[in-house]
Amino acid sequence: MPERKTIERARKDKREGKAPSTQAGEFIREEMEHIREGKHGARSSRQAIAIGLSKARRAGVDLPPPRKGQTSERTRKSAKRAYERGHGAPARQSGSAKRARASKKALKREPRRAASHAALARQAKSAARRRSAKQRSASAKRAARTREAHAAT
Repeated sequence: MPERKTIERARKDKREGKAPSTQAGEFIREEMEHIREGKHGARSSRQAIAIGLSKARRAGVDLPPPRKGQTSERTRKSAKRAYERGHGAPARQSGSAKRARASKKALKREPRRAASHAALARQAKSAARRRSAKQRSASAKRAARTREAHAAT
């Protein structure tokens, strides 16, 4: 269950008209904090991000599951379930308490380095490499416009 503070920050982002991925970023930030605090670990930064995205979808952020071909079928199905859970599909009794406990215990055994600054920088760089020059350029221009707008205020 996400912290109330996180949900409030995500709602504030929504009110300000920010993108669903920005709203989901609040849940990812919370996940990184949990790992740094030692609540649990993650095998990789990508896994930590996936946990945060899943929490965001379950909390009702309008973040649709990835399209076919972008990720594995298993990931898509999981994202679809989380999205439906956060968008009015009736909440069913989750799998089993034993399985939930086992997965929580497994996460506790994972290393904490997934949330380190170096690991996150590596993840960001590899994610950027997968995007085209045109996409990166558009993002940079958008960021420059945002900085300009914030400097004006």
